[in-house]
Amino acid sequence: MHAALDRTDRQLVQALQDNARLTSAELAQMAHLSQSPCWRRVRRLETEGVISGYHAALDRRALGWGVLAFVMVGIDHQTESLSVAFEEAVCAIPEVVMFHGISGPEDFMLVVVAKDLDDYSALLQRRLHRLPGVRHVHTYFSLQEFKGQVGGLPVPAPHTLRDQASVAASPSSGGS
Repeated sequence: MHAALDRTDRQLVQALQDNARLTSAELAQMAHLSQSPCWRRVRRLETEGVISGYHAALDRRALGWGVLAFVMVGIDHQTESLSVAFEEAVCAIPEVVMFHGISGPEDFMLVVVAKDLDDYSALLQRRLHRLPGVRHVHTYFSLQEFKGQVGGLPVPAPHTLRDQASVAASPSSGGS
């Protein structure tokens, strides 16, 4: 059901969407409320499902995910058991950061991150092509981001980031 938002609710939601780290005092000041009524409104918005959580926006490139791909997938038959198996398998792949059933000639759209093209190629061959019921896969690579934020990014293990930092810091990769 669609929640009815008044002007103050919209101000609060927009302010929190822009910066979820605002203190209750800062939020109340922006909405021209005292802290208690502001806090009650935010709690009501959470209870009604308008605010579903608070998240940090991560930079995928800073985490080592240089490739962003939109992957269109067609499956053989959309039986319930095949769809469930496909959905569970896709949800188990950390590099898939968004997953939608869509209308049109394809059945699903996945948003996938990878370190580089070689990493994406390996993911495509080892995981995506082997998903249950896959008939075909079409990949479109993002060349430039204009608007939007990809969430749910996998955070590389600490040794991965350290390895990347040491490679970047070394004067040459060829050795002596």
